[in-house]
Amino acid sequence: MLRQIFLYLSRQKQLRSWFESSRNAHKLTSRFIAGENLDDVLRVCRDVHRDRFLATVDHLGENITSVEEARTSRRFLEQALDAIAVARLPATISIKLTQLGLDLGYDICLRNLDVLMSKARATGSRVEIDMEASPYVDRTLDLVEHFQAEYGCLRSALQAYLYRTEEDARRMNRLGAPVRLCKGAYNEPAAIAYAGKAQVDENYLKLARLLLDEGMYPAMATHDPKMIEGVLDHAGKTGRRPEEFEFQMLYGIRRDLQKSLLDQGYRVRLYVPYGDAWYPYFMRRLAERPANAFFIARNLLRA
Repeated sequence: MLRQIFLYLSRQKQLRSWFESSRNAHKLTSRFIAGENLDDVLRVCRDVHRDRFLATVDHLGENITSVEEARTSRRFLEQALDAIAVARLPATISIKLTQLGLDLGYDICLRNLDVLMSKARATGSRVEIDMEASPYVDRTLDLVEHFQAEYGCLRSALQAYLYRTEEDARRMNRLGAPVRLCKGAYNEPAAIAYAGKAQVDENYLKLARLLLDEGMYPAMATHDPKMIEGVLDHAGKTGRRPEEFEFQMLYGIRRDLQKSLLDQGYRVRLYVPYGDAWYPYFMRRLAERPANAFFIARNLLRA
C-alpha cells in the first residue's frame, strides 16, 4: 500500500514544486542526495572513495520535453565525466535515456548518447544506463546493443519484476554487455510484471544466477539481505571471484550492509544522485523501502 502511495505522489506536479523549493525538505533528503551541483557530488564521491567504495553519479532529471533540454542534460553529464577524470575517482555516470531526448526521437537520443560514450571511453569511465518504465525497454536495449558494439564502455540495468527480463539478460550476455540487475521501481501492470514480492525475489535470484554463470562483470543492485545471501552463495559455488562482479546500493541507504560487504572483500558501488530535479527519484526510493519513509517521519517529528 505504501509503495502505491509514494508512486502516486511521485507524479504530483504541485507537490513536487513545493518539495523541491522547500528548505526543510532539502535537509531531510541530504542523507540520500549529494546536493544540487557538481561540486557537491564530487565531494561525496571523494568521501566514499576514502571509505573504499566505488561510485556512480546521477544527474537527476528525466522525461525532458525539448531538444535544448536534452543538450543541456548531456552537457551536465559531459562535465561530470571530465570532473571524474580530473579527480581520478573510480566513478562512472548513470543516466536515463529520457534525459537525452528519447521521448523526442530515437536519433536525438542516439546522437547525445554517442557524445557521452565517446567521452567515457576517452576518460576511462563507463556509462551506466538506468532502465525506465516498460514502454522504454526495447528502445533502451536497442541503443545498448548499438553502443556496446561501437564502444563497449557501458552497462545496462534490467528489472527483475518484468516477465521478459530473462530473455533480455540472455541477449545482453550474448553481446558481452554488462548488466546491472535491480528489482524495479515503476508501477507496471500484472500482464507484464510480477506483482508479489516473493515472485520478484524468486526471479531476481534466478536472473542473478544466470548473470553470474554467463554475464560479463554483472552488478547486483539490491539492499535485500536475502538477495545478497543468494548471490554470494551462487558466486561461491561457481567460483566467481569478488573482483568479477559488484554490488550496487543507493547512497545513504543501508550503510551497515554496505560496509559489511566491503569488509568481506566485495566491491560495492554507491549510486550518488545530485541536482535540483530530485523529487521523483526521492519518492521512488520511499516506495521501494518503507524504512526510508520511517526515517523521514522520525526527522520530521524532530524538526
